Amino acid sequence: MPLFINRDQIFAHQVHLLEHKLRSKEERILELETENAILHLRLAECLGKLRRDQEVDTKAVKHYQPKKTKTQLGLLKLHSQVQAVKQDLSEVFAVYMSFAFELEGQSKQLLKKVEQASSCLNGHDGVKLQDLHTRVAALERSLEEEREKCRSERLKRKELHNTLVELRGNIRVHCRVRLVLPFDHIQPFTSGSGSVSSEEVVQAVSDDTVRVNLMRTGIPVQHKMFEFERVHGPEDSQDAVFEDVKSLLTSLLDGYNVCIMAYGQTGSGKTHTMMGEQQESQQGIIPKAAAELFRLISEKPSESHTVEVSVMEVYNNEVYDLLARDEHGDAAGQRRDVITTSSGTSQVTHLTHEPVHNASEMMQIINNVLKLRAHCPTLIHTDSSRSHLIVTLTISSSNPSALALARKLRRAKKDMQHSTHKEWWSPRCRCANPTARHSPDELFASPASSPCPSPSFSPCISPRHSISDTRFKTKLQLVDLAGSECVGMTGVSGAALWEVSCINRSLSALSDVLGALAEQRPHVPYRNSRLTHLLQDAIGGDAKLLVMLCVSPTQRFITESLQSLAFGVRARQIQRDRPQRRHNTHRVK
Repeated sequence: MPLFINRDQIFAHQVHLLEHKLRSKEERILELETENAILHLRLAECLGKLRRDQEVDTKAVKHYQPKKTKTQLGLLKLHSQVQAVKQDLSEVFAVYMSFAFELEGQSKQLLKKVEQASSCLNGHDGVKLQDLHTRVAALERSLEEEREKCRSERLKRKELHNTLVELRGNIRVHCRVRLVLPFDHIQPFTSGSGSVSSEEVVQAVSDDTVRVNLMRTGIPVQHKMFEFERVHGPEDSQDAVFEDVKSLLTSLLDGYNVCIMAYGQTGSGKTHTMMGEQQESQQGIIPKAAAELFRLISEKPSESHTVEVSVMEVYNNEVYDLLARDEHGDAAGQRRDVITTSSGTSQVTHLTHEPVHNASEMMQIINNVLKLRAHCPTLIHTDSSRSHLIVTLTISSSNPSALALARKLRRAKKDMQHSTHKEWWSPRCRCANPTARHSPDELFASPASSPCPSPSFSPCISPRHSISDTRFKTKLQLVDLAGSECVGMTGVSGAALWEVSCINRSLSALSDVLGALAEQRPHVPYRNSRLTHLLQDAIGGDAKLLVMLCVSPTQRFITESLQSLAFGVRARQIQRDRPQRRHNTHRVK
């Protein structure tokens, strides 16, 4: 900031304030003097009335003795009020005089300071002050330049890190620490005193680091750090979370499979992160990803992309198609099988795919079938999800190079239809018509390595044949996993115990798969669970996988939070093959 301060303005402002106070006191004095005059008039009226009452005869005086007594009491009261007003007037006058003297003294001091400041500015001190001001401005500019350099270096470092992650084939892991919610303060019936159960011990200390304060009785607090590609604190909005996910959607249209998976305990914010609320600012990754995907598609050539959606849930280790229809045409989840194809990829048999043309149509389909998803209230969450939800968007894309090649061939065929030759063969065969001259459109193909014996035996592509409008498919899988939990904390019983057991076993199978991949074991147990078998292509295949860890911040859930963070660390250690881009090949009919 500049060191020079305009003292004239400060002094003028103080003078203005003191004058304003003086005017307010003068107005108060006028009000009190007016009240004093009114009270004197009332007193004179009362005294005249008192003298008239004394002139009446004795009987009348005796008859009106109570009224006379009442009048005297009123006079005494008025007299005391007048005395109090006089006292107030004297105090106000004293304050007024003190303000007047103070204002005069401050005015003199301000005038002296203004004269001194003017003399300093005109003399050698003014030159020094100006030089100092110039140096401060230069330092501020230099500081801003350094901040900009630091910001650009951080962006470069993040880009290089993401490139390194992609080259290594590692799984990207983001972490989100939610807010402290009311149920964090509710003591579970299995805990003891639990005086620190609602204390915040999991914190996002930077944009890539989570700190956990391990608090144990009789042991000093220990700090444990976890690093991920991106860390979001409680203050980060839904838009900020999606901003770091959005770049994957561009890769989706470039030909890469993408999977975004939310992992965490019950009540840690997975469904809020993935689905969000109806308000646009509170929407989660799934609706925002749909909107961004169709926005990117709108920038592509028309009719070059088509989108289909499928919705599944894994409940009690069984896969259910939530878009399947019953005999009446109503949505009813039907059980499906997961198989492994000859190419080694997993596939769900008879899975229902619904074509969609915009984000609102897709979200309407998803919201209509979400009511079929298994839910159950627990002590932690009143609407806990009891199944793993998988929303899959299948994008079919045309290869622009294949389409351009087909258009050239069609143009060449149309040109040759006007020719006198009844039989046409490719210009790649040089011996077919050595004297003919061909248009540039007909000569777009590479020359033949050897001449063909005759047009009928030409191995070259003829305009009578066309390259089929082949399409390649990419998948975007959005997974909202069920929460890992302890039976004692949820308080469930009966049939719900089997649900908890299936959830925990499937998540344990997922952790085992990650462990096998991280340790590069020869056998990866994908088939130990329907969940891992279904997500085999995303976890161990060539898809770009992002795991969104959702953790609770309080001491009450420290065990589950540490388990989720350890899961993320293990996922980061997996080194897969580099994700492969999908292309369609030129197929000739």
